[in-house]
Amino acid sequence: MALFCLRLNRSSCFYPLSAHLTSCFQVYKQGGHAWKTRPFLSSAQLSTKNRFQRATNTAILPLRTAIFARTFLPRDKTAFLQAWRQAKGVAVRTLWGHRIHTSRPLRALPAPLIWLLLKPLQKLLAVILGRSIRKWWVALPPNRRQLAREAAWRSRWLLAAAAAIIMVIAALFLLTHLDESPLTGRMRLLVFSRENYMELAAVMTEDYLEKFAEQLVPGDDPSHRLVERVVQHLANRNKDVPEVSSIPWSVHVVKDPTVNAFVLPNGKVFMFTGMLEMVADIHQLSFVLGHEMAHAILGHSAEQASLSHVVDLLSLILLTAIWALCPRDSLAVFGHWIQGKLIQLMFSRPYSRKLEAEADKVGMQLAAKACADVRAAPVFWQQMEITDQLRAVPAVPEWLSTHPSHRNRVTQMDRFVPQALELRDCCECPALPSADPRVVFSKSVRTLLDKAKVKGRGSQSSNSPPQPQ
Repeated sequence: MALFCLRLNRSSCFYPLSAHLTSCFQVYKQGGHAWKTRPFLSSAQLSTKNRFQRATNTAILPLRTAIFARTFLPRDKTAFLQAWRQAKGVAVRTLWGHRIHTSRPLRALPAPLIWLLLKPLQKLLAVILGRSIRKWWVALPPNRRQLAREAAWRSRWLLAAAAAIIMVIAALFLLTHLDESPLTGRMRLLVFSRENYMELAAVMTEDYLEKFAEQLVPGDDPSHRLVERVVQHLANRNKDVPEVSSIPWSVHVVKDPTVNAFVLPNGKVFMFTGMLEMVADIHQLSFVLGHEMAHAILGHSAEQASLSHVVDLLSLILLTAIWALCPRDSLAVFGHWIQGKLIQLMFSRPYSRKLEAEADKVGMQLAAKACADVRAAPVFWQQMEITDQLRAVPAVPEWLSTHPSHRNRVTQMDRFVPQALELRDCCECPALPSADPRVVFSKSVRTLLDKAKVKGRGSQSSNSPPQPQ
């Protein structure tokens, strides 16, 4: 038959696919069939809007050719597969090589940020619900109230079962969101994942960089180079910790007298020049940076936000009850304020102090592995205490603060020093000087106080009137 005119012997190869198509076109036309072709415009006649269509047609034509060859040409699977691979390669190369411009994909807001935005709305809804229940109850006539009480009493077991089911669901939720803290092994509640907080940290980084844009110290400044060198040294000496090696650490020094430093979960270090002026040496700076890096490594921000999220959800029930049971709005507002203060004093601030103490311990371990003199850590907090006294900073009771007091931190650091020194000796660090910085600092402070007392007595004796003879 005419359809088999292109078959060659078994030892020979096949014509190219274009030759197959040309011969089949001749045979197909001889059979009396109408061949419909779709002419392509030249590239000069194509507008920008139609170029992608041209590229698509160019890519799909070899595929159509292979299918046609499989339909009308000899039923040889090997020839068809070879033609199909060739056509598919041309199509992929054509479509891949053509640049497709699409709009920028929309990025969803991080879950912690959504929760922060919805947090005031949740409280507002609880207030509205509680106040609506109170208004509804006051508007009921006495007989309807009695009927409502009787209906509630008859359904007491059903209500108790519903409350028990809710408690079981809450317990399962808490148990399924428990996580083990790295380095410390402490079990904690994590509602938000590390990935969620990495997304939030990226947003916060942009905000902080925009906020401190005019105060950022250039990268070639000595203070910036010092902080960057210490951070990289801490990261290199602790790269055996997966949480340290997986974070790309970067430094931003802010020219501001505030005594502060913080590290975002994505490794962005923000150091204020006021903190650089506070530290006495490189060892204290290593401890301060180790403390802030420990917050990021341990995921304290996600942990604290998770606890706050759960406590806020549970407090919505109490808030609704306050606005439903208080007879007047003024009493409800006062009860609302009392509830917020109790949550801070009983949950938020104690938990924050606990995380700060944990960051002190882990930060000292990071500094010890970096061969810093960990004995300088308690000295730093002694310096902070004396500085606050000289600046007449009002002392806040520890139970009202989110951080431990300087004196308690000194006591805790003294307990951590022996363990940190053992860790330092295991890291092949050079020997420390025999003089303990804590002893040297205590003697220096005592000497300054003695000189101040002597100077004060001398000024009093010079200003006192002479004794009568």
